[in-house]
Amino acid sequence: MLTGLLETSLYVTDLERAAAFYQTLLGGGVLYADHRMVALDVGPGQVLLLFIQGGSTGPTVTPGGTIPPHDGRGNLHLAFSIPAESLADWERRLAQLGIDIEERVTWSRGGTSVYFRDLDGHVVELATPGLWANY
Repeated sequence: MLTGLLETSLYVTDLERAAAFYQTLLGGGVLYADHRMVALDVGPGQVLLLFIQGGSTGPTVTPGGTIPPHDGRGNLHLAFSIPAESLADWERRLAQLGIDIEERVTWSRGGTSVYFRDLDGHVVELATPGLWANY
C-alpha cells in the first residue's frame, strides 16, 4: 500500500538560483543541501529535490548504500495542490513576485489549474481540488 508521493525532482542549471526561487515562492525550508542537490520542505511529508543538471549521472555513494544515477533535461512539469479558497491569494503572490501566469485551465470536475514557468523553464502548476477523480 502506498501512503503518498514523498519526493519529486527537477534538474536545474543554477542550484542556488533555483533553490532561492522555490524558497521565495513556497516558503519551505532547506532539509538538505550539497554540491549536487537541495532538498526543500514543501508540505507535510513532501520534498522537492532540485538537482544540478548532470550532477547525478553517476552513482552516489552514501554511508547507507548507493543511489542509482539519474538526470533530466527539457521543460519538466510538476503540480502543487492548493485549496480552492487560496487560488486568488496564489495568483496575487505570483504577480507580486513578477511571475507571469502562462495558462489557466478550468477542469470538468470543477478544479482550476494555473501554470507558470520557473527560471529553468519548467512548467509549474498550482491545482485546486476537482482536477482528478482522486483529487
